[in-house]
Amino acid sequence: MMKHMLLMLLVLPVVGRAEVADDLAKDFADSPLRWHSRPLWFWNGKLEADKTKAMVDACKASGYYGMGILPCKGIGSDFMSPEFLKQYKAAVDEAAKQGMKMCLYDEFWFPSGSAGGLLASKHPEALGKRLDMLATDVTGPQEFAKPLPPGTLMGIVAMEASTKRRLNITAEVKDASLRWNVPAGDWKIMIFTCVRDGGAGLVDYLEPEAVRAFISLTYQAYHDAMPEHFGTTIDGAFYDEPAMYHVQGGRAWTERFNERFREKYPTIDPVVLYPSLWFDIGPDTAAARNALFGMRAELFATGFVKTINDWCAAHHMSLTGHADQEELANPVIGSVGDLIKAFKYQSMPGIDQVFAYGRASRAYKVVSSAACNYDRPQVMVECYGGMDLPLPNLYKEAMDQFAKGINTMVPHAVWYNPAAIIFKPNLSPGDPQYGPELPAYNRFIGRLQRLLQGGRHVADIAVLYPIATLQAGSWFGPGNPYDGCVNIPEADYMQVGEALALGVRRDFTFIHPEVLDGNCTVKGAELLLNNRVNRERYRVFIIPGSRVIHAGTLRRIKEFYDQGGQVIATTRLPEASAEAGCDDEVRALVAELFGANPAAGKSNRNGGRSRFLLDPTNAALKATLDDLLPVGDVIIEQAPATRNGNFSYIHKVLDGRDVYFFGNSSDNPIDTFVRLRGKHVLEAWNPHTGAVTPLECTIINENGKPTVTRIRLTLEPVHSIFAVEK
Repeated sequence: MMKHMLLMLLVLPVVGRAEVADDLAKDFADSPLRWHSRPLWFWNGKLEADKTKAMVDACKASGYYGMGILPCKGIGSDFMSPEFLKQYKAAVDEAAKQGMKMCLYDEFWFPSGSAGGLLASKHPEALGKRLDMLATDVTGPQEFAKPLPPGTLMGIVAMEASTKRRLNITAEVKDASLRWNVPAGDWKIMIFTCVRDGGAGLVDYLEPEAVRAFISLTYQAYHDAMPEHFGTTIDGAFYDEPAMYHVQGGRAWTERFNERFREKYPTIDPVVLYPSLWFDIGPDTAAARNALFGMRAELFATGFVKTINDWCAAHHMSLTGHADQEELANPVIGSVGDLIKAFKYQSMPGIDQVFAYGRASRAYKVVSSAACNYDRPQVMVECYGGMDLPLPNLYKEAMDQFAKGINTMVPHAVWYNPAAIIFKPNLSPGDPQYGPELPAYNRFIGRLQRLLQGGRHVADIAVLYPIATLQAGSWFGPGNPYDGCVNIPEADYMQVGEALALGVRRDFTFIHPEVLDGNCTVKGAELLLNNRVNRERYRVFIIPGSRVIHAGTLRRIKEFYDQGGQVIATTRLPEASAEAGCDDEVRALVAELFGANPAAGKSNRNGGRSRFLLDPTNAALKATLDDLLPVGDVIIEQAPATRNGNFSYIHKVLDGRDVYFFGNSSDNPIDTFVRLRGKHVLEAWNPHTGAVTPLECTIINENGKPTVTRIRLTLEPVHSIFAVEK
């Protein structure tokens, strides 16, 4: 589907506006199959070609556009065996015959990276590695001797207890043993080694060569068995739940870490930073952790994701997939290091929403913001697995997700053998509960995907993704990596995001500091995200709770403030830099931005204003935004009550037309007035029925204020509507 979207975006500039509008209206009224959802298809029973083909045909009849085959136990043949590939090809052949598409799920069960056990047996050298530390406290002067532990030596550091002074003593190794004359004083001697972990049988996510071995056993093997379908019927691939917690302690590492680090930071010795991964090393701690954990996050993004994405691109396919534990506020240790940067090289960012309604809600905007940051037209969600799912929740989940920027639905799941379902529900055509609803559901999803894939996201507010604070506050040792290891009290960014989206109801984008520094500019009182398609213009910048921040980030925010921008900080103001030697600059910039009394606010002659909210409640955020930006892009006049759901929205510009989506996933009816900045003539497009009706618009011109368009929204429970520029 990504290929079709990219082609469409390339063609649109030479197509007349009227023709584009006609196509959009036609597709909305009767959504073509290509816009419908494509579920995961769990192969959990003995494979039979005739049954497989019949299920493909039934899925098309129910409105599915294709599937992603997820092999699991009970298929009756070995994973990637000739018989398995023969059965797989039968499914793809039938999909091609029916004009459907298939997505290549890259694993047997999950998580991705073991090739169903083949990697451990065929390429044990490609399995995951971890960083170990052997620490010894000694008092000098004395001669210290210690044999090296097993593994690849990454470095040896001696740290003086009283001063935190650190010495790289790796050169003192002779004949696989450390011998060092310890100076006077108390010292901690730390030997760091990279060892094979391999307990989970998963690939080294940080090493491209290891990932290429995994590709050879899955992606390439599928391609070799059916090359004619790649880039045609098989137009995408899907990875599932890679995470660093699979390695003991979340200490995923690679033998080439020091080499890669020195390529990026040629003047910095990574070895003397290693102690910060376990201990406080004094004033250098925050910068050291940012350098090391930041490098590890980059290695995940390039080692695993980019390596696979490059293979897919070479075979004319898009890549989607998602990490595990996305909803954790701290992804540094146990998840993928940096949840936005993880998608830097991925053509379609993705997220998992399973087990309970809204479980991953607070991470939706993080992942969809990654797509905004890196100019990706699609954002995938794998949804519904392992849930008690009343029929209305098929729609509730979709409304909540699409209003937060997700725009590609992968239902979980269709089951090959309904008698052996592992995770309910069974979203198969033959299921008595869900089967009859699937045609209407897929038409609904088709309309949402048609209007919300691609285009340009519109939001007034940028929220800093506080990766510097998350990395500075993380270290190896405490807690369970699956649960994030370290709770960072000031890291309120997900709570602030939920308050903005679902309480205050003002849309926003999380901005990664690297994107802020490299692809954003200040123009007057606006901060511009300079993407080719997704160009966003922010009038308010929010610094969520942060103890540590990049100095360059603060410089850009200060530039925005100086030219008239509005700045809000929450919970805790930054006091240290993510770069060594810049703490004083950070403190000076914070003082210039927020003054001696941050809660009282500060202003300048160009109209720039700042506010600090120690407790960023819905009410406090709303009052502050009403003051700093009274005429927002979208303003909900009355705060409607919601029960068992949400009332939320998104604004995009598609084919030059303003498209507003309003979703009421709650059990309450909604009746409220909405103000849209600018002068608009709008129609109401109903995604549940495909009907298009006039929408009464009142143009308001108040003296000294921007023109706004006022509309009334009345929505029944679990209903949504588009307001589309006529």
